[in-house]
Amino acid sequence: MKKIVVVGNGMVGQKFCEKLIEQEKYNEFQVVVFGEEVRPAYDRVRLTSFFEDFSADSLIIEDEQWYKDNNVELKLGQRIISIDKENKTVTSDQGETESYDDLILSTGSSAFVPPLPGIKKTGVFVYRTIEDLEAITEYAKQSKTVAVIGGGLLGLEAAKACVDLGLKTSVIEMAPRLMPRQLDQKGSDILVKSINDIGVEVLCGVMTSQVTGDDVVEGIEFKDGSIIEYDMIVVSAGIKPNDGLGRQFGLEIGERAGIVVNEKLQTSDKNIYAIGECALYNGMIYGLVAPGFDMADVVATNLCGGDREFLGADMSTKLKLMGMDVASLGNPFQVEDVTVVEIHDNHKGIYKKLVMCGEGKKLLGAILVGDAAEYGQLSLFVKGGKDLPEDPQTLIVKGAIGAGFGVANMEDDDCVCSCNNVSKGDIVNAIKEHGFTTLDEVKNFTKAGTGCGGCLPMVKDVLTYELEEAGIEVDNSICEHFKYTRQEILQIVKINKINKFSEILESHGSGRGCEICKTTVASTIASTWNEPVLDHDQIQETNDQFLGNIQRNGTYSVLPRSMGGELTPDQMIKMGEVAKEYDLYTKLTGSQRVAMFGAHLKDLPIIWEKLASVGLESGHAYSKGLRMVKSCVGSTWCRYGLDTSVDFAIELEQRYKGIRTPHKLKAGVSGCTRECAEALNKDFGLIATENGWNLYVCGNGGTYPRHADLLAADIDKETAVKYIDRFVMYYVLTGDKLQRTSTWMMNLDGGIEKLRSVVIEDSLGINADLEAQMDQLFETQHDEWEVARNTPSHLAKFKHFVNSDEIDDVKLIEVRGQKKPALWAKDYAMPEIKIEDVQAPREWISFGAADQIPVNGGSALKHGDHQIAVFNFETTGEWYACQNMCPHKREMVLSRGLTGDKGGIPKVSCPMHKKSFSLADGECMTDETYSIQTFKVEVRSGELFIELPTAEVLTKLHLCDSHKKSSCA
Repeated sequence: MKKIVVVGNGMVGQKFCEKLIEQEKYNEFQVVVFGEEVRPAYDRVRLTSFFEDFSADSLIIEDEQWYKDNNVELKLGQRIISIDKENKTVTSDQGETESYDDLILSTGSSAFVPPLPGIKKTGVFVYRTIEDLEAITEYAKQSKTVAVIGGGLLGLEAAKACVDLGLKTSVIEMAPRLMPRQLDQKGSDILVKSINDIGVEVLCGVMTSQVTGDDVVEGIEFKDGSIIEYDMIVVSAGIKPNDGLGRQFGLEIGERAGIVVNEKLQTSDKNIYAIGECALYNGMIYGLVAPGFDMADVVATNLCGGDREFLGADMSTKLKLMGMDVASLGNPFQVEDVTVVEIHDNHKGIYKKLVMCGEGKKLLGAILVGDAAEYGQLSLFVKGGKDLPEDPQTLIVKGAIGAGFGVANMEDDDCVCSCNNVSKGDIVNAIKEHGFTTLDEVKNFTKAGTGCGGCLPMVKDVLTYELEEAGIEVDNSICEHFKYTRQEILQIVKINKINKFSEILESHGSGRGCEICKTTVASTIASTWNEPVLDHDQIQETNDQFLGNIQRNGTYSVLPRSMGGELTPDQMIKMGEVAKEYDLYTKLTGSQRVAMFGAHLKDLPIIWEKLASVGLESGHAYSKGLRMVKSCVGSTWCRYGLDTSVDFAIELEQRYKGIRTPHKLKAGVSGCTRECAEALNKDFGLIATENGWNLYVCGNGGTYPRHADLLAADIDKETAVKYIDRFVMYYVLTGDKLQRTSTWMMNLDGGIEKLRSVVIEDSLGINADLEAQMDQLFETQHDEWEVARNTPSHLAKFKHFVNSDEIDDVKLIEVRGQKKPALWAKDYAMPEIKIEDVQAPREWISFGAADQIPVNGGSALKHGDHQIAVFNFETTGEWYACQNMCPHKREMVLSRGLTGDKGGIPKVSCPMHKKSFSLADGECMTDETYSIQTFKVEVRSGELFIELPTAEVLTKLHLCDSHKKSSCA
C-alpha cells in the first residue's frame, strides 16, 4: 500500500484529502496528515465570521471524525521540522518520524510583517489564525482605537472585524489606492467612500516609519513626521510563503520566496509535491483558495494514475467588504491595445469596468464595485474566452444583463464554481440524475458555491433554467390547501376585507386547512386588521392561543415587556412575588427581559393580572412580531454615550410592539459605536453618532448570524422612525412566511440598494401608503393579555381539562434552588402491547355538553387517570378523539395542536415538535416510528360521547412510557 504524508492541514491540505478520497484507487493508499494547529482545517475565507459568534467550531470544514471515517490519520498540534529525502521520512517537533512514498507540502503562508521599528511592541497583532483573532478580541477589551496596516483583501477584512469589536478604526495603505491588486483608482475611491460612511478612516499613499510607545503601542509615526495615536495595531500587509522546510532541506526555492514546482506540482524532488500558497509556479504565488484547490485536485488525480497539469489559474475574486460588493476578474489593468467600457455612479456608489481586446471581441478583465451581480456571467467570458455580444455594455447595464449571454448559451464545460472546479455540466447532470429541485441539494452534492460563494447566483440560474426546461414548475404555494404565496394571501385578505379563516378557506382554498396555512392566514389577518389574536385562537399556534411559549413539559413561559431594558423596583419586586407564589423558574433572557417558566394554563390569567397592577404588559415572546428593542444606557449614564439610547429604544418599542410580521423581529439602540446593545445583529438597529443616528437593517443572531447593513447615516430621530415604518411595512407586505429580514433582503433583487431606493427614495411610490398602514397599526394597538382578561369567552379556555379543574401533573427536578422539568428520556422502556388489548371491547362514555369543545379546535378531557384529546371539525361536522399524549416526548399536549388534513385525511399537529398524526387511524404522517390510539366520537342531542376501553386496557394502550408501532403485537 502506497503511503502519502501531507504536511499542513489548512484548506488546501484538507481539499487534497477530499479529492484523493473521491478517487477510485483511494483504497490503495495510506494517508497521514500533520497539522501544526490544534484544530482541523477551518475556513480562512470566512475568518471574519468568527466575530459573529466567537465560535471556532462553526468554521471547521470537516471534524476529526470525518478523517477517521475516511481512513485518514490526522495528527494535530505537530509541526514537521525535518525532511530526510534519501530515506523518505519526516520528523515532527514531538519526535515522531513518519515514512512516505509521496510527500505533499501544503504549509500555506504566514502574515508578512514589515520590519518597522517597534513592530514587536505589545498591542501589535497579525490577522491570520483563529488564535490571532482570539488574541485581538481579548486585547480590544482594553482598547479604543486601532490601526490596520494593509488595505488589501485581508486588511479590509481585519478592519471590519475591528469595527465589530467596537474600536475606532483606521486603514493604512502604502499604495495610492485600496486593494491595489484588484481595483483601479476609481474603484478604490468608491470603496473608500463606502468605508468612510461606516466611520472607518482610510489613509492611502502613506508610509509608516515606526510604532511609537515604550513597551506598549501608543501610535504610529509616518515618514512625514506626523504621529497618530492608536491603542492597538493589526498588521495585514500581505503574506509570505511558508517555504522553510524546502529551504532547509534542499528543495529549489524561488528568487524571492516559494517552493518551485512544475506543471505536475512536483518540486525539485519528484516524490515531493507543493500545493497552495507555499508553491511557486511559473514565478507566481497564488494567494487565493481556488488555485490551491485546483492544485490539490491535480496532484490527487495524478497520484491515482491520471495525467493532469496545473497551467496557472484565474485570480478572479468576488466578496463583500464592509457591506459592499467588490469583484475583480482577469487582468483589468492591461492598457495596451484595449477597449474600455465604464459605468461610474458616485451617487449610488457603483463602479463597473470592462477591459476588452482592441476589437472588443474578448473580455480581458473587469472590475465591479458596489454591485457585483454580473460577476458570474462575466467570469464565463474571462475564463472561457467566449466572444462578447455586439454591445458589451449590455452585460453591466441594469435590466440588460443576459442580453448577450445567458445560461442557455453556456456550454457544459463552462466553469461555474472555480473554487471547486464545478462546471455547468456537473450541475446539470446532478440535477437530472438525482432529481434535485433546491439550491441546497445542488450545493451539498456538487460543492458548487461552498467556497467563496461568488458563483451562487449562477448556480441558482442553472438550476432554475434546468427545472424550467424539464417542465418542472417550482411551486411556491404555502400548502396543499391554498395555491397562493404568502404575499398573494395577504392581497386576498386586504382586497376582500377578509378577517376569518373560514371565509378565505371557502372562497380561495380547499379541504380543512392545516398548521401551515392557518398560521399564515392568522399572521396576515393580524398584521392587516390588528384584531385581538384570541379572536382567532383556533388558527394560532399554541403559543398564540395561550399568549405564552409552550415549554418542554407543557407549561408556559411568562415574559413581561421591559421596554429598552428598563424596569422599576416595584416591577421587579412584583415579578419576584409572582415567581415565588407560583413556583416559577426565573432567568434573564438574551433580550434583557426577565423570564418566568413553568406556569400552568389555569394560572396564566391571574399571573398577568398581578403583573399588570405594576404596569407590566405582554412581551410578545410567543409571537412573530417585535420581541424587544435592546438598549445600552447611552448618554443617560454612560460617559461615552452620544445620545439617549434608552429613551429612543422605549419610543420605538412602544411604536412597534404587537405588530405581527412574517418572522420575529428584534431591534437595538446603542448610544455610541461601542455597540453595547448589539444593534448590528438586529432586524433594525440604531447607533448614535456625533451627527445623529446610523440606521442598520436586516441583521440577525441565531443559527446563521448576519450583520445588518447600513440603510442611512447621521439621520435625526424623526427620519429614523419614518424609515423604520416604511422598512417594517414593506417587509410585512413582501416577506415570505417565517422569512427573516436578512433572508428577505438577500432575496430582494438589488439587496440593500433596492431597499434603500424603496425606503428612502420612494422608487415605487408607495411610502405614503406604508406610513399610513403603520399609523393604522399603531393607533389600534392593544395589550393582548388585557383583552384576554376582560373577555369571558377567552378566559374560559385557560384550563388543562374542560371537564375538570385539575392540572397536568408534570415532573420537576431541583436545580440551583429552582425547579425545572425532568429531562426527556432518551430511551423508553417499551411494554408489550398485545393485539387483544388493541381489540378489547369498548363502551361509550359521556363527557357532558359538546359545546364545551371549541369550534374547529381541540380540548383535553380528564378520564380517571387518563387524558383524552377531542377535536371538533365544525367545517365538516366531524368529531375525533385520541390520546392526549404525544408519543415523541410523552407530553400531554395533542389537544392544543392545530387540526387540518393532509390529502383529505384529518390530522392534528403536535404543538411541541410539529409531528402530525392521522385522527382517522393514529398513524404518524411525519415519522413512521410513532402512532397514537384513536377513539370514536358521537354527539347525541348536544351530549359528547367517546367510545373507550376499560381503564385497565387504557393504561396498557395509552399511558405506557411511549407508544411506538414497533412494540405493538
